Amino acid sequence: MTVDRIVHLVAGLMVLLGLALSHYVHPYWIALPAFVGLNLAQSGLTRFCPLAFFLKKAGVKEENCCS
Repeated sequence: MTVDRIVHLVAGLMVLLGLALSHYVHPYWIALPAFVGLNLAQSGLTRFCPLAFFLKKAGVKEENCCS
C-alpha cells in the first residue's frame, strides 16, 4: 500500500469509528470525526499531513493514488 491509500483508509476508518462511538458510547465522541475533518481540510490547504509525514519517514512507498 502507498502513503496516500493508507491516509485515506485511516481517515475513513476514524470517521466511521467516531460516528459509531458517538452513537453507542457517548455523544462527545463526535469530536473525533470533527478533528479528522479539520485535519483533512488543513492538509488540503497546507499540503502537510502528519500521518503522511510519519509514513514517509517509516519508508512506505509514495505514490499518488488519485491520478
